[in-house]
Amino acid sequence: MRALIDTNVIVDYLAVREPYAEQADKIIDLCIDKAYIGCIAAHTITNLFFIMRTKMSVAERRAALLDLCETFSVVGLDSQKLITGLKNHDFKNFEDCLQDECASEFNADYIVTRNVYDYKNSKIKVIEPIDFLKLV
Repeated sequence: MRALIDTNVIVDYLAVREPYAEQADKIIDLCIDKAYIGCIAAHTITNLFFIMRTKMSVAERRAALLDLCETFSVVGLDSQKLITGLKNHDFKNFEDCLQDECASEFNADYIVTRNVYDYKNSKIKVIEPIDFLKLV
């Protein structure tokens, strides 16, 4: 099984955001244990570096994000994904559209997110963390 893990799940993990942190922690651990093949989009790393600035020092963010890059495959953005995303009016949130493009390139079976509704037009099946954990 292959899954792209959305930014909000990674934030839950890094920020120990309750009541979601336990699920996020299990999702990360299962990827480490190779229970599934996980990926994150490259722009998730840049977004996290900014998002976590009030919770972690620069050194802590760098270390945590390096760990994520070693745990997950990282799917990059290129001009084609950006153009496709910009032309795709089915997504209200451009960042979510880019997540969908990265998941497609990765041949993901699932996008794991707490924002399922934002992905109603996704090419990839979208699943909440709790439901993903039941599958793995």
